[in-house]
Amino acid sequence: MALLLHLNDVDEDLWAKRLKQKLSPYKIYRCGDKYNTSEINYILVWKPKENAFDGLNNLKAIMSLGAGVDALLAHKNLPNNVPIVRFVDDDLANCMSEYVISHVLMHHRLFSHYQNEQRAKLWQQYFPPPANQRNVGIMGLGELGLDAIKKLKPFNFNLFGWARSQKNIAGVKTYIGADEFNQFLSNIDILVNLLPLTKQTQGILNYHNFKKLRRVENFIPTIINAARGGHQNEADIIKALKDKTLGAASLDVFEVEPLPKTSRLWEMDNCYITPHIAAISNAQTGVNYFSKILIEHESGKPLPNLVDIKKGY
Repeated sequence: MALLLHLNDVDEDLWAKRLKQKLSPYKIYRCGDKYNTSEINYILVWKPKENAFDGLNNLKAIMSLGAGVDALLAHKNLPNNVPIVRFVDDDLANCMSEYVISHVLMHHRLFSHYQNEQRAKLWQQYFPPPANQRNVGIMGLGELGLDAIKKLKPFNFNLFGWARSQKNIAGVKTYIGADEFNQFLSNIDILVNLLPLTKQTQGILNYHNFKKLRRVENFIPTIINAARGGHQNEADIIKALKDKTLGAASLDVFEVEPLPKTSRLWEMDNCYITPHIAAISNAQTGVNYFSKILIEHESGKPLPNLVDIKKGY
C-alpha cells in the first residue's frame, strides 16, 4: 500500500517528509518518483495535472488538499466511483474568518471613504453607525461560513445567511435556495461569498445581483469574495464600482490567476486585492488530518468529509 502526492504550487518535499514520519511503514511517493501504479491506494492532490490519475486503478480514496473541489471535479481524467475526501481544518477556517472579519469591519468603518479623504487632506468627521445597524450576509453556510458567522456575532452585526439547503443558526436569519435569493440580497449591506463553485453558483457575483442589494443612507453596498474566481464577473464588478452600484469590493480570488497586470481592478481605489491568500492549508495540521484518515480507513473505519459529486462539494 502506498500514498502518492500530486501537489502543485505546494512544497511537496515538506509534505512527503512529514507524511513519512507519520505513516511509516506505509510508502509515500512524490509525483516525480518512480513507483508501481498498482501500489497506489491513496492520492493526495492539489491542482492535479492531466496525467495525475494515469494508471491508478487501485485507488481507495482521493484526498483533496483544498477545501474547495471544483477544479478537481472538473478534471477530465478523474476516476469514477472513487470517494473524494475534503480538507476540513480549524486553522484554515480561522484564517478565512480572520480575512472575512477584517474586511467586513473595514467596509463597515468606511475605509474607502476615509482613504479618499486622506488623499485629499480633508478633515471631515462622519461617524459610521453602530454595527447593529449594519446587515452582513454570508453566502455559503458550510464549515467556513459557519465559522465566520460565529466570529462575527460578538460585533453585533445583523447577520443573514443564504444556502442551498435548510440551516437553523441561532441569531441568524437564513434564506434557502433560488426562490429566496432575491429576498436575501435585498437585506444586505455587506455581502460575503463563501460558496462552493458549482454550475448554479458560477458568476453569481454579477451586476444584476449587485443592484438588488440594500440601499440605505450614507452607505453603498460592498462585496467580499474569498471563495472562487468563477463566482465573479469582473467586468460587472468594475462597472458597479465605477457607477457606485457597489461602494467597494474585497477580492481574494479572480477569474484568471495570477490577476493579469492589464486588469483594471488593480487601479481602482475602492477595490482591495489579495493574491488568493485568505486561507491556506497548514502543512502540519494537514499531515495530521490526512494521516489519521488513512490509518483509520485501513483499519476499517469509514472516510469522513466526503464530497457529494452530484452537489459538487
